[in-house]
Amino acid sequence: MRIPSARGRFSGSLFELLRRPPEEETTGTFSLVEQLVDQAMDHHEILVDEDLQLALFCLYELHYGGLEGANERWEWNPGLIAARQKIEAVFEEALRGAVVLPSDRPENSDSVAEALFGLTAADNGPSMSRYVAKSATVEQVREFVVHRSIYQLKEADPHTWAIPRLTGRAKAALVEIQADEYGGGRQERMHSALFARTMRVLGLHDSYGAYVDVVPALTLASTNMMSMFGLNRRLRGAIVGHLAAYEMTSSQPNRLYGNGLRRLGFSQDATWYFDEHVEADAVHEQIAGRDLAGGLFETEPHLLEDIYFGATAALALETMSTARIMAAWEAGKSSLLVPLPSSS
Repeated sequence: MRIPSARGRFSGSLFELLRRPPEEETTGTFSLVEQLVDQAMDHHEILVDEDLQLALFCLYELHYGGLEGANERWEWNPGLIAARQKIEAVFEEALRGAVVLPSDRPENSDSVAEALFGLTAADNGPSMSRYVAKSATVEQVREFVVHRSIYQLKEADPHTWAIPRLTGRAKAALVEIQADEYGGGRQERMHSALFARTMRVLGLHDSYGAYVDVVPALTLASTNMMSMFGLNRRLRGAIVGHLAAYEMTSSQPNRLYGNGLRRLGFSQDATWYFDEHVEADAVHEQIAGRDLAGGLFETEPHLLEDIYFGATAALALETMSTARIMAAWEAGKSSLLVPLPSSS
């Protein structure tokens, strides 16, 4: 992914640093970076902080596909890791403060799954899928797809970090889910590849990170949350809970997204991604609830609160992001920082 445009002093300093060789003397730059992080923590709401969320997204990207022009040795540079940990500490605190965990104390894997199904069923936030199915214009659907592309073009990767952190039943369940996400060994059926096909049909660029410059902080925060959960072993319960909630809230919405594209006259090339998830995620939700989350609970019951945390945080950020996007549309505005060129 190319290094995006800076959104403030911190991301600007970070990007300047990444364009330099790691061997150069960087003490002064690291001091500035740490100072800027501390200042930002004191004065901003981190979930909607454009500067910090963009910087955090790029710090995580060093662990995925890397950044164009950034030496790969930056990935484990102690100064960058320290800066990332400072941001993560406040980010995690903000997420924990934004959710209420269930009080249920399940006895086995089945009751964990039932608690998670209850959480997702009780979610009463605005429905993007119903809006797309019934009312969205082509331009609004294109914006929706741009927001989703930030994660969907690397779909499954943040959750895959959890595989070596799990054992037994939970590990086997996660591998089963991820194998489907990666197309069962067929490159053209990888879910990220199917989403790229949808983007091309909609006249959008399908290269990873092409729209990072135009999506707001909340969109970046949703993916940053997954990366934080997946990359930190201590948060393995949270990434499991996140995936369980993600799968449990996927099947029916994807049916509606596909219907919305068909309403607008798009072909199977555009709907394949969404149609694929209708059947797959109806199966995945049971595996994720009972075998993945339930299996982890039975192996490590002390992780129950983090399983709940991951699930509730996933629902909370989705609600916040959807509300922001739909409020912009209701006001007759673009939900992106920079509107897309009109489609033909």
